[in-house]
Amino acid sequence: MTFRRETCVSQRRPVRKVRTGKNSRRVLVSFLSLAVLAFSFACRGTRAPEVASPSEITVAAASDLTPAFEEIGREFESSHKIKIVFVFGSTGLLTRQIENGAPFDLFAAANVVYIDQLEQKGLIVPGTKRVYARGRITLWTTADSKLKIEKIEDLAGADVHRIAIANPDHAPYGLAAREALQTARLWDVVQPKLVFADNIRQTLQFAETGNVEVAIVALSLSVQSKGHWVLIPEELHNPLDQGLGIMRGTQKEQAARAFSDFVNGAQGREIMKKYGFSFP
Repeated sequence: MTFRRETCVSQRRPVRKVRTGKNSRRVLVSFLSLAVLAFSFACRGTRAPEVASPSEITVAAASDLTPAFEEIGREFESSHKIKIVFVFGSTGLLTRQIENGAPFDLFAAANVVYIDQLEQKGLIVPGTKRVYARGRITLWTTADSKLKIEKIEDLAGADVHRIAIANPDHAPYGLAAREALQTARLWDVVQPKLVFADNIRQTLQFAETGNVEVAIVALSLSVQSKGHWVLIPEELHNPLDQGLGIMRGTQKEQAARAFSDFVNGAQGREIMKKYGFSFP
Protein backbone atom coordinates (compact mmCIF):
# COMPACT_ATOMS: atom_id res chain seq x y z
CA MET A 1 0.00 0.00 0.00
CA THR A 2 2.90 2.39 0.68
CA PHE A 3 4.25 1.84 -2.79
CA ARG A 4 0.90 2.58 -4.38
CA ARG A 5 0.53 5.78 -2.35
CA GLU A 6 3.93 7.12 -3.42
CA THR A 7 3.09 6.40 -7.00
CA CYS A 8 -0.14 8.33 -6.71
CA VAL A 9 1.67 11.34 -5.23
CA SER A 10 4.24 11.48 -7.97
CA GLN A 11 1.56 11.40 -10.68
CA ARG A 12 -0.99 13.91 -9.29
CA ARG A 13 -1.00 17.56 -8.16
CA PRO A 14 -0.15 18.15 -4.46
CA VAL A 15 -3.56 19.78 -3.73
CA ARG A 16 -5.26 16.43 -4.41
CA LYS A 17 -2.64 14.35 -2.63
CA VAL A 18 -4.53 13.46 0.55
CA ARG A 19 -7.87 12.78 -1.13
CA THR A 20 -6.33 10.66 -3.86
CA GLY A 21 -4.36 8.63 -1.31
CA LYS A 22 -7.49 7.83 0.68
CA ASN A 23 -9.40 6.85 -2.45
CA SER A 24 -6.52 4.71 -3.59
CA ARG A 25 -6.43 2.88 -0.31
CA ARG A 26 -10.17 2.31 -0.44
CA VAL A 27 -10.02 1.07 -4.01
CA LEU A 28 -7.09 -1.16 -3.22
CA VAL A 29 -8.74 -2.63 -0.12
CA SER A 30 -11.95 -3.24 -2.05
CA PHE A 31 -10.02 -4.80 -4.90
CA LEU A 32 -8.10 -7.09 -2.59
CA SER A 33 -11.28 -8.12 -0.79
CA LEU A 34 -12.98 -8.97 -4.05
CA ALA A 35 -9.90 -10.83 -5.23
CA VAL A 36 -9.78 -12.93 -2.06
CA LEU A 37 -13.50 -13.66 -2.34
CA ALA A 38 -13.21 -14.60 -6.00
CA PHE A 39 -10.23 -16.83 -5.27
CA SER A 40 -12.16 -18.52 -2.47
CA PHE A 41 -15.11 -19.29 -4.76
CA ALA A 42 -12.77 -20.43 -7.51
CA CYS A 43 -11.08 -22.87 -5.16
CA ARG A 44 -14.43 -24.20 -4.04
CA GLY A 45 -15.51 -24.65 -7.62
CA THR A 46 -12.43 -26.56 -8.72
CA ARG A 47 -11.92 -28.73 -5.63
CA ALA A 48 -13.16 -32.32 -5.96
CA PRO A 49 -16.00 -33.23 -3.63
CA GLU A 50 -14.67 -34.69 -0.39
CA VAL A 51 -16.33 -38.08 -0.66
CA ALA A 52 -14.71 -40.92 1.25
CA SER A 53 -13.31 -43.50 -1.14
CA PRO A 54 -14.67 -47.03 -0.69
CA SER A 55 -12.59 -49.48 1.31
CA GLU A 56 -10.52 -51.95 -0.65
CA ILE A 57 -8.50 -54.98 0.43
CA THR A 58 -6.11 -57.19 -1.48
CA VAL A 59 -6.54 -60.92 -0.99
CA ALA A 60 -3.87 -63.40 -2.05
CA ALA A 61 -5.52 -66.75 -2.74
CA ALA A 62 -4.60 -70.20 -3.97
CA SER A 63 -5.54 -70.91 -7.59
CA ASP A 64 -8.04 -73.63 -6.67
CA LEU A 65 -10.16 -70.89 -5.09
CA THR A 66 -10.57 -68.84 -8.27
CA PRO A 67 -14.21 -69.60 -9.17
CA ALA A 68 -15.43 -69.89 -5.58
CA PHE A 69 -13.73 -66.74 -4.31
CA GLU A 70 -14.75 -64.70 -7.34
CA GLU A 71 -18.38 -65.49 -6.49
CA ILE A 72 -17.82 -64.90 -2.78
CA GLY A 73 -16.11 -61.62 -3.62
CA ARG A 74 -19.12 -60.37 -5.58
CA GLU A 75 -21.50 -61.21 -2.73
CA PHE A 76 -19.20 -59.67 -0.13
CA GLU A 77 -18.77 -56.44 -2.09
CA SER A 78 -22.52 -56.18 -2.53
CA SER A 79 -23.30 -56.58 1.17
CA HIS A 80 -20.29 -54.87 2.76
CA LYS A 81 -19.39 -52.20 0.17
CA ILE A 82 -15.74 -53.22 0.44
CA LYS A 83 -13.92 -53.91 -2.82
CA ILE A 84 -11.87 -57.10 -3.06
CA VAL A 85 -8.79 -57.30 -5.30
CA PHE A 86 -7.76 -60.94 -5.72
CA VAL A 87 -4.27 -62.17 -6.55
CA PHE A 88 -4.50 -65.88 -7.44
CA GLY A 89 -1.47 -68.12 -7.68
CA SER A 90 0.47 -71.04 -6.29
CA THR A 91 0.32 -71.15 -2.50
CA GLY A 92 4.07 -71.66 -2.19
CA LEU A 93 4.91 -68.77 -4.51
CA LEU A 94 2.42 -66.44 -2.80
CA THR A 95 3.94 -67.39 0.55
CA ARG A 96 7.36 -66.42 -0.75
CA GLN A 97 5.99 -63.06 -1.94
CA ILE A 98 4.53 -62.39 1.51
CA GLU A 99 7.85 -63.24 3.14
CA ASN A 100 9.45 -60.71 0.79
CA GLY A 101 7.02 -57.98 1.81
CA ALA A 102 4.14 -58.23 -0.70
CA PRO A 103 1.38 -55.84 0.48
CA PHE A 104 -1.50 -58.30 0.86
CA ASP A 105 -4.17 -57.84 3.51
CA LEU A 106 -5.29 -61.47 3.75
CA PHE A 107 -3.91 -64.77 2.49
CA ALA A 108 -6.03 -67.85 1.75
CA ALA A 109 -3.69 -70.81 1.22
CA ALA A 110 -4.43 -74.23 -0.26
CA ASN A 111 -2.83 -75.83 2.80
CA VAL A 112 -2.88 -74.49 6.34
CA VAL A 113 0.77 -75.47 6.88
CA TYR A 114 1.76 -72.37 4.86
CA ILE A 115 -0.24 -70.17 7.22
CA ASP A 116 1.50 -71.92 10.12
CA GLN A 117 4.82 -71.12 8.47
CA LEU A 118 3.97 -67.42 8.16
CA GLU A 119 2.61 -67.34 11.69
CA GLN A 120 5.88 -68.71 13.07
CA LYS A 121 7.68 -65.83 11.32
CA GLY A 122 5.39 -63.25 12.88
CA LEU A 123 3.71 -62.33 9.58
CA ILE A 124 0.13 -63.21 10.60
CA VAL A 125 -2.04 -61.17 12.96
CA PRO A 126 -2.31 -63.34 16.11
CA GLY A 127 -5.58 -65.20 16.39
CA THR A 128 -6.63 -64.77 12.74
CA LYS A 129 -5.54 -68.19 11.42
CA ARG A 130 -8.56 -70.25 10.37
CA VAL A 131 -9.09 -73.51 8.51
CA TYR A 132 -11.84 -72.55 6.08
CA ALA A 133 -12.24 -75.61 3.81
CA ARG A 134 -10.98 -79.03 2.75
CA GLY A 135 -10.20 -79.68 -0.91
CA ARG A 136 -10.17 -82.79 -3.10
CA ILE A 137 -8.31 -83.81 -6.26
CA THR A 138 -9.68 -85.38 -9.43
CA LEU A 139 -8.58 -87.08 -12.63
CA TRP A 140 -9.65 -84.77 -15.47
CA THR A 141 -9.98 -85.33 -19.22
CA THR A 142 -11.78 -83.41 -21.95
CA ALA A 143 -15.40 -84.34 -22.62
CA ASP A 144 -14.51 -85.71 -26.06
CA SER A 145 -11.44 -87.65 -24.93
CA LYS A 146 -11.16 -91.22 -26.19
CA LEU A 147 -9.39 -92.22 -23.01
CA LYS A 148 -11.45 -93.94 -20.33
CA ILE A 149 -9.84 -92.71 -17.11
CA GLU A 150 -11.93 -93.95 -14.22
CA LYS A 151 -9.31 -94.65 -11.54
CA ILE A 152 -5.79 -93.55 -10.77
CA GLU A 153 -4.32 -96.88 -11.94
CA ASP A 154 -5.49 -96.04 -15.47
CA LEU A 155 -2.70 -93.46 -15.68
CA ALA A 156 -0.20 -96.29 -16.14
CA GLY A 157 -1.86 -97.32 -19.40
CA ALA A 158 0.20 -97.25 -22.60
CA ASP A 159 -2.35 -94.96 -24.26
CA VAL A 160 -1.66 -92.21 -21.70
CA HIS A 161 1.39 -90.22 -22.80
CA ARG A 162 1.22 -86.90 -20.93
CA ILE A 163 -0.18 -86.12 -17.46
CA ALA A 164 -0.26 -82.65 -15.90
CA ILE A 165 0.05 -81.96 -12.20
CA ALA A 166 0.87 -78.75 -10.33
CA ASN A 167 4.48 -78.49 -9.24
CA PRO A 168 4.58 -80.37 -5.91
CA ASP A 169 7.49 -78.25 -4.70
CA HIS A 170 5.26 -75.22 -4.14
CA ALA A 171 1.64 -76.20 -4.96
CA PRO A 172 -0.33 -78.15 -2.30
CA TYR A 173 -2.58 -79.76 -4.91
CA GLY A 174 0.49 -80.92 -6.80
CA LEU A 175 1.88 -82.37 -3.59
CA ALA A 176 -1.39 -84.21 -3.00
CA ALA A 177 -1.19 -85.58 -6.57
CA ARG A 178 2.32 -86.86 -5.97
CA GLU A 179 1.30 -88.42 -2.64
CA ALA A 180 -1.63 -90.20 -4.31
CA LEU A 181 0.59 -91.55 -7.08
CA GLN A 182 3.18 -92.69 -4.57
CA THR A 183 0.58 -94.38 -2.34
CA ALA A 184 -0.84 -96.16 -5.39
CA ARG A 185 2.75 -97.18 -6.29
CA LEU A 186 2.50 -95.42 -9.63
CA TRP A 187 4.96 -92.56 -9.19
CA ASP A 188 7.95 -94.28 -10.80
CA VAL A 189 5.75 -95.57 -13.63
CA VAL A 190 4.13 -92.26 -14.57
CA GLN A 191 6.98 -89.87 -13.73
CA PRO A 192 8.31 -89.80 -17.32
CA LYS A 193 4.82 -88.73 -18.47
CA LEU A 194 4.47 -85.84 -16.05
CA VAL A 195 4.22 -82.18 -17.07
CA PHE A 196 4.49 -79.70 -14.20
CA ALA A 197 2.38 -76.55 -14.10
CA ASP A 198 3.01 -73.49 -11.94
CA ASN A 199 -0.35 -73.81 -10.19
CA ILE A 200 -3.48 -75.93 -10.23
CA ARG A 201 -5.41 -73.64 -12.58
CA GLN A 202 -2.64 -73.84 -15.16
CA THR A 203 -2.71 -77.62 -14.72
CA LEU A 204 -6.32 -77.69 -15.88
CA GLN A 205 -5.51 -75.35 -18.78
CA PHE A 206 -2.84 -77.77 -20.02
CA ALA A 207 -5.52 -80.45 -20.34
CA GLU A 208 -8.21 -78.14 -21.74
CA THR A 209 -5.90 -76.99 -24.54
CA GLY A 210 -4.78 -80.51 -25.44
CA ASN A 211 -1.18 -80.14 -24.27
CA VAL A 212 -1.71 -83.18 -22.04
CA GLU A 213 -4.27 -85.97 -22.12
CA VAL A 214 -4.99 -86.14 -18.39
CA ALA A 215 -4.62 -83.74 -15.49
CA ILE A 216 -4.85 -84.16 -11.74
CA VAL A 217 -6.68 -81.03 -10.65
CA ALA A 218 -8.78 -79.53 -7.85
CA LEU A 219 -12.38 -80.61 -7.51
CA SER A 220 -13.31 -76.92 -7.23
CA LEU A 221 -12.07 -76.37 -10.79
CA SER A 222 -13.47 -79.64 -12.13
CA VAL A 223 -17.06 -78.98 -11.12
CA GLN A 224 -17.25 -75.77 -13.16
CA SER A 225 -15.42 -77.19 -16.20
CA LYS A 226 -16.80 -78.89 -19.30
CA GLY A 227 -14.65 -81.98 -19.01
CA HIS A 228 -14.99 -85.47 -17.57
CA TRP A 229 -13.65 -85.99 -14.07
CA VAL A 230 -13.53 -88.60 -11.33
CA LEU A 231 -12.55 -88.18 -7.68
CA ILE A 232 -9.28 -89.60 -6.39
CA PRO A 233 -9.84 -91.38 -3.04
CA GLU A 234 -8.99 -89.16 -0.05
CA GLU A 235 -7.06 -91.91 1.68
CA LEU A 236 -4.37 -91.79 -1.00
CA HIS A 237 -3.05 -88.41 0.17
CA ASN A 238 -2.85 -86.16 3.22
CA PRO A 239 -5.89 -83.96 3.81
CA LEU A 240 -5.98 -80.69 1.86
CA ASP A 241 -7.05 -78.56 4.80
CA GLN A 242 -6.95 -74.98 3.57
CA GLY A 243 -6.18 -72.10 5.92
CA LEU A 244 -6.26 -68.32 5.86
CA GLY A 245 -4.78 -65.53 7.93
CA ILE A 246 -4.62 -61.75 8.05
CA MET A 247 -1.27 -60.17 7.25
CA ARG A 248 0.57 -58.51 10.14
CA GLY A 249 1.36 -55.37 8.15
CA THR A 250 -2.14 -54.63 6.88
CA GLN A 251 -3.66 -51.19 7.44
CA LYS A 252 -7.14 -52.62 6.85
CA GLU A 253 -7.45 -55.28 9.51
CA GLN A 254 -11.15 -54.72 10.23
CA ALA A 255 -12.10 -55.06 6.55
CA ALA A 256 -9.92 -58.18 6.27
CA ARG A 257 -11.60 -59.64 9.35
CA ALA A 258 -14.99 -58.95 7.79
CA PHE A 259 -13.99 -60.91 4.68
CA SER A 260 -12.63 -63.79 6.76
CA ASP A 261 -15.90 -63.93 8.70
CA PHE A 262 -17.88 -63.89 5.46
CA VAL A 263 -15.91 -66.80 3.98
CA ASN A 264 -16.48 -68.83 7.14
CA GLY A 265 -20.08 -67.73 7.56
CA ALA A 266 -23.24 -69.37 6.26
CA GLN A 267 -23.30 -67.54 2.93
CA GLY A 268 -19.61 -68.10 2.22
CA ARG A 269 -19.76 -71.79 3.09
CA GLU A 270 -22.80 -72.32 0.93
CA ILE A 271 -20.82 -71.00 -2.05
CA MET A 272 -17.78 -73.09 -1.13
CA LYS A 273 -19.94 -76.23 -1.02
CA LYS A 274 -21.15 -75.50 -4.53
CA TYR A 275 -17.57 -75.85 -5.73
CA GLY A 276 -16.95 -79.15 -3.96
CA PHE A 277 -15.30 -77.97 -0.76
CA SER A 278 -16.05 -79.64 2.54
CA PHE A 279 -15.34 -78.47 6.09
CA PRO A 280 -13.07 -80.41 8.44
